[in-house]
Amino acid sequence: MYIIVAPIQIKEGFKEQYIKGMLENARGAVRDEPGCLRFDVVQDANDDHRIWLYEVYKDEDAFQAHTQTPHFLKFRDLSADWRGEGGLQGAGRGATNIWPPDDEWV
Repeated sequence: MYIIVAPIQIKEGFKEQYIKGMLENARGAVRDEPGCLRFDVVQDANDDHRIWLYEVYKDEDAFQAHTQTPHFLKFRDLSADWRGEGGLQGAGRGATNIWPPDDEWV
């Protein structure tokens, strides 16, 4: 498994369109990418302009394939100026699974 857990800070005034675009990207990943096992978009409890992504892919190659899909590229280009400062850190740069074991995923 290859897992992304990423905080995303959205600039003031861009939340609605950012979420709309992110949901299109998430739906496309789950619908069109056999290597994408999960793509959750979660609202932060303490910051109205921060969301968290939880993405699970079969492996790093499946994630890299995701970054080349039309829905990802469209969203990336469209939202470039909507995101606040701060790069991906920790599991936002990719992590591996501990539990449940990979062979127990559907």
